[in-house]
Formats: sequence, structure tokens, C-alpha cells
Amino acid sequence: MLAVSLVFGSFLVILYLIIGLVIGWVTREYMMNYQDKPKLHPEFFDGNGNVIADEVVAVSFNPDYFLDDDMDDDDDE
Repeated sequence: MLAVSLVFGSFLVILYLIIGLVIGWVTREYMMNYQDKPKLHPEFFDGNGNVIADEVVAVSFNPDYFLDDDMDDDDDE
């Protein structure tokens, strides 16, 4: 009985692996070929509808910039 269960389980695992690969491949092909390109925000266009590449400002913050060692020492006073 154990051998039959192991063989049956092995076949199911292989079957689900093959089905997952086929579904993943078909989904990937659909997304690569038929999916529209992402839409840009209206802020990226000028008055004529052309993309403004050089006037868009991007801001990034260093997550460690606002960390202060003095904040941890409040209990020592």
C-alpha cells in the first residue's frame, strides 16, 4: 500500500509540475505579446502631448539620514 501511494504521489507531483510550467509559459507569452505598455502619468507630458524627459525631477531619500544616535540615549539622562 505504501508503494502504491508513493508512486501515485510521484505521478501527481510530476503532473502538477508540468501543468504549472505550461500555464506559466502561456501566461508569460500572453503578457509579453498582448499586454499594453504601462501608461504614463499626465505630469510627464507637455502641452503638445510629448514626453518631457529632462524636466522631471526625481527625489530619493537615504533611509539612514534621519537616524540619530542621541535618540537612543534619552533614558541615560
